Amino acid sequence: MDRIKLHDLRCFDAVATEGSFQAAGTALNRSHPSVFAAVARLEQQLGLTLFDRSGYRIGLTDAGRTFHARAQVTLRELDLLRGYAEQLAGGEEVVLRIVIGDLCPRPPVLQMLSAFFARYPNTRLHLEYEAVGGPLERLIDDNADLVFHRAEPSDPRFEQIRLSRTTMVPVVAPGFLPFAWTKKVTPEQMRPFAQCVIRDTARRASPENFFLIEGAHQCSVPDQMMKKELILHRLAWGHLPAWLIEDELRDGRLISIAGPNFPGREENLAAVRHRQHSHGPVAEALWLHLKGWRLAQRAGRATRPVRAKRGR
Repeated sequence: MDRIKLHDLRCFDAVATEGSFQAAGTALNRSHPSVFAAVARLEQQLGLTLFDRSGYRIGLTDAGRTFHARAQVTLRELDLLRGYAEQLAGGEEVVLRIVIGDLCPRPPVLQMLSAFFARYPNTRLHLEYEAVGGPLERLIDDNADLVFHRAEPSDPRFEQIRLSRTTMVPVVAPGFLPFAWTKKVTPEQMRPFAQCVIRDTARRASPENFFLIEGAHQCSVPDQMMKKELILHRLAWGHLPAWLIEDELRDGRLISIAGPNFPGREENLAAVRHRQHSHGPVAEALWLHLKGWRLAQRAGRATRPVRAKRGR
């Protein structure tokens, strides 16, 4: 069998899709005879009868129907390959590698990313999750283009768009502590109880101590949601981001033990990228989009009605 011409294959697909040689010629901006000749040539090359021409309207034969299904897959792949080549020639990234950190509130960020990448269908989003020191390590090692994680404003290697702020709140479930707790509960009092911590995904250990009580038993989990579940079920205590436990603190399923000895910590959440790494046009477009999205988020918070405080 001689090499199949792409033109003949497209003409066959058009006839099969449009239902006639005349309609296929109009769709392809070709003459009726040229489309007819292309299909006849393809049938001769394949040794197959692709269309049944015995009736008033032509229709695919069984062989033609099977071949058309495979031909459509091939044509789609060729179109994707052409788009891929055009994207490379234009300098657009084929893939953007984005990491979501453990402190990032996922629903609004994922919704934003979905809307953005809908405008760039030729750039594939490669999304991963990392915890504690993992996100920034990925940036440093050039294994990510952008991360959503807590900000490191003093590190000159990183460029940041601050998105929000959250408080890490030390919490327990009711009944977890065998004594009446007060705001003055001490690390010594909490040492006998299991402390739940997030498992660091970084390969290089961080020197920072994330609220750990020396000598306390620890249980590690992969993410904040799992940590929250363990604490709710009275298996441990620990620090959780305020945005994750608003309902539980309000209805009493979790109790804050924040005080002088457990002050918690304010964390700035940001979109972060490495200053020295190259950023293509889609990455730059996403960076600009994030700046506008941040301003829209802030404006939305500013226009929300203020709730009246409940009396105690």
